[in-house]
Amino acid sequence: MKDLLLITPPFTQLNTPYPATAYIKGFLNTKNISAFQMDLGIEVILELFSKKGLEDIFCHSELVEGQSNSPNIQRIFALKDEYIKTIDAVIAFLQGNNPTLARQICSGDFLPEAFRFEQLDDMEWAFGSMGMQDKAKHLATLYLEDLSDFIVECIDENFGFSRYAERLGRSANSFDDLYSHLQKEPTYIDAITLKILKGKIEIVQPKLVCISVPFPGNLYSAFRCAQFIKSHFPDIKISMGGGFPNTELRSLTDVRVFEFFDFITLDDGELPLELLYQNTCQTELDEVHFKRTFLLENKKVVYKNDTLQKDYKQSEVGTPDYSDLLLDKYISVIEIANPMHSLWSDGRWNKLTMAHGCYWGKCTFCDISLDYIKVYEPILAKTLVDRMEELIAQTGENGFHFVDEAAPPALMRELALEIIKRKIVVTWWTNIRFEKSFSQDLCVLLKASGCIAVSGGLEVASDRLLELIKKGVTVEQVAQVTRNFTEAGIMIHAYLMYGYPTQTIQETVDSLEMVRQLFELGILQSGFWHQFAMTAHSPVGMFPDEFGVIPQTNKITFANNDIQFRDKTGIDHEQFSFGLKKSLFNYMHGLCFDYTLQDWFDFKIPKTTVKPDFIYNSLQKEESFNIKPSAKIVWIGGKPLTEIFTKSKKGNSWEMIKMTFHDKKEAFVIDIEKEKGAWLIKTLETISVHHDKKTTFSVLKTDFENTFDDFELFWYSKPVNTLRNFGLLVFS
Repeated sequence: MKDLLLITPPFTQLNTPYPATAYIKGFLNTKNISAFQMDLGIEVILELFSKKGLEDIFCHSELVEGQSNSPNIQRIFALKDEYIKTIDAVIAFLQGNNPTLARQICSGDFLPEAFRFEQLDDMEWAFGSMGMQDKAKHLATLYLEDLSDFIVECIDENFGFSRYAERLGRSANSFDDLYSHLQKEPTYIDAITLKILKGKIEIVQPKLVCISVPFPGNLYSAFRCAQFIKSHFPDIKISMGGGFPNTELRSLTDVRVFEFFDFITLDDGELPLELLYQNTCQTELDEVHFKRTFLLENKKVVYKNDTLQKDYKQSEVGTPDYSDLLLDKYISVIEIANPMHSLWSDGRWNKLTMAHGCYWGKCTFCDISLDYIKVYEPILAKTLVDRMEELIAQTGENGFHFVDEAAPPALMRELALEIIKRKIVVTWWTNIRFEKSFSQDLCVLLKASGCIAVSGGLEVASDRLLELIKKGVTVEQVAQVTRNFTEAGIMIHAYLMYGYPTQTIQETVDSLEMVRQLFELGILQSGFWHQFAMTAHSPVGMFPDEFGVIPQTNKITFANNDIQFRDKTGIDHEQFSFGLKKSLFNYMHGLCFDYTLQDWFDFKIPKTTVKPDFIYNSLQKEESFNIKPSAKIVWIGGKPLTEIFTKSKKGNSWEMIKMTFHDKKEAFVIDIEKEKGAWLIKTLETISVHHDKKTTFSVLKTDFENTFDDFELFWYSKPVNTLRNFGLLVFS
């Protein structure tokens, strides 16, 4: 028995748990509040995609009368015995339990193939750069997608691997449509969901159920689960929290919502849940007063605000706790042959946050008025690495996805130094802003600590629009930063935007040309175009007149986030969608750089005004040689092997030191005068990454010039330049 049951409703990710309940459970641990968590999504998927699950699906589809099935569905049904025979083995393989099956999958005659496999002709070339395990994962993913198509057409049109009935949650200004669907009989997927939920409630026997709803694709299932609990377990109180209510339900007035939920919490959930626990599990529920929580009083929705109680600091919320979740049952899939894209769907990642909110907090398309963006609070690097070590011990996984809005460069540096100092082996990636702080040296350090990839918003590759967005970067700066990451061996994914208010057709074309050049030069590996969406809590949504857009508002009684609008330019930005995405798909795979931009569109577009060598010329500008006196100097290499030898020239002889350094790939040698060499050996130990105290450039200069002359001449000499290429790093 537990006091609280934390639920993520179907569906989010196949490969790893959505972290909200793990964050909350970690906090509850610090308060000695007992809780059990479950990811209903993965449990439903595992029941669906099993031998018995497919037998039931195919049997159910036979009972559906009067439906006209497509040739693809007819083929899948004809091959049902092959699907039933292979499904358990394929799922086990995708869970990492049956690696030898990869050879059979790649043989080409093991998996039944339907429509999804037709794209293989376009992508067969890519498999040469993929290992057999990855190729097999990709083929197995297509196999599951074929089955998903069958489910959508024959069983449940709302099904999706990472969402369910998403249409009902998107921009639902009124609760009417969702409420109407909830009055209908549960769907096939609902029946599986509710059966699993019932079994878990009977075991856990909670007093309070907390349902986290991160996305619109979780909303319908959340309400269906709450409806079931109200009907079958009426004594249990139910609360909804998470990203969707936090952004969408701040203007809620429809009291019918409270036929399903007792409470809806907004913003950070730690304090509200602690107070909910106190009022539902420790005492009789009376009038509850706590920060940022909706309550129902006299059939009206009211908004309680107790300013006497402060939210918990990030240092106080504890380490996320992934216990109870079926960590060994998640499914790694690879949807397309792109190494960066696979990070979202392949492998299990422990999720952590370096900082609450965004340190920049100015982008005009972003929800900067809400606490999850505007309240910035970084976590100490030592605390972060403590939490990483706790999670490694708990989960057995050393992969980390830092889910920050934008990870702060200075904190990333301190995190990397702490990881290297503790000599722990981790793999990690995060989201960033492409700002100039990401120097060549910082990127080298991040790579040395285990950083494999970053994603960031290039948005619109136009300096005018970047300034209007208040992104704080230029296209030239983005190119230099992506070059630094690429040269360090860190993959880069760019979020790309089109249709921003006042954006012209010419700017869309020029933005595509910038993206083409970035990919052609190999300094961008992955990207995704999305059309601008105006949200209620962003500066554009709050002050539309300033951005030349006319909002088309409806009466709000339920969800309020995405706002339909008309751009005063009158441009139909939607028409660019297919061409932008098709060109990007080819660029990501190293193809079609010689195509004209017109080739991607079936309507006339203007020629680009961007010079064909713009990005190339941006990369020719070298970083400044000027080093600030306060810059930190760090050595991440090892100790050298030394040998004294004598050098003679024109009758003069003097002693030299030969230093041989070994890194993981090669050995390199520097020769230096004996006295300076002795100073350098001592200094490398002092500035080693494993030392707590960091040495500044000015301290180094003073120490050198206590014995020798002209530190700058020494610093820019060949021996030191060699060290600079092998781990002698400078951070401003």
